[in-house]
Amino acid sequence: MKNFILLVFICLINLQAFSQNIIQKSIPEYKPDDQKLYDTIVYLDSIFFNAYNTCDIDLQADFYDDNIEFYHDRGGLSTSKSDILESIKNNICGKVTRTRVKASLEVYPIANFGAVEIGYHYFHNKAEGTTSQPSKFITIWKLSQGKWKLSRVISLH
Repeated sequence: MKNFILLVFICLINLQAFSQNIIQKSIPEYKPDDQKLYDTIVYLDSIFFNAYNTCDIDLQADFYDDNIEFYHDRGGLSTSKSDILESIKNNICGKVTRTRVKASLEVYPIANFGAVEIGYHYFHNKAEGTTSQPSKFITIWKLSQGKWKLSRVISLH
């Protein structure tokens, strides 16, 4: 009976390894469909988070769409641009900085709207001297009248 259980266990491990290998092979390596769009969103992300890291609230305000939806896995949904900016001013400014994991960034066009940016970032807490584990973010960028705005943000930890 022990040999049978051991055999079943070994088969299950091999099946899991085999299926994981198939899944990994079926996920293609990311390459931007539109390099110009990719470069634009990377640039905008850099400008926005430089403003975030240096507490330039006015520039951040200019990036947020008036109908922003900010989903935070710990803080919930925020739909008030002024509340989001106030929260950043009170809880982030001078305390936390963000670093994007460059190799993780993916950008996809959204027809007749803008683009979606998906990637990983981590945060440095200056007061505690700690750095978070990399966490996923998803940003929906809206292109309206030639200007890019942050329309939807999902921040996960």
